[in-house]
Amino acid sequence: MFYANYLKFFERARTEWLRSLGVGQQLLREQTGGMFVVTDAQLRYHRPARLDDELIVTAGLQAAGRASLTIVQRALLKPEQMTDPSTTLLTEGTIRIGWVDAATLRPARIPSTLLEQLTP
Repeated sequence: MFYANYLKFFERARTEWLRSLGVGQQLLREQTGGMFVVTDAQLRYHRPARLDDELIVTAGLQAAGRASLTIVQRALLKPEQMTDPSTTLLTEGTIRIGWVDAATLRPARIPSTLLEQLTP
């Protein structure tokens, strides 16, 4: 698999992670006038994925600041049998997403109600 495709999978996993916490990005933009943008991405490639491989992609909050979140992500090879619990790490990364005003794209503070929703 082309290395940049992991970024696409990580993007989708972050969207689904937010959705699982009750945060829909389009609605969030409409209600707050803000949105998240990627400001930094650091990836480490361990093994390649191959055609027809099934992947498990994770996303979890590592740190939350006033204007950004740091998300830890992993792409794993799905075990061939459900009875086999072992997974193979393919790629891991740390993605920093910043909060910006959607109209100007200038940095802004993450709304406190949103931070409360995202942090345990």
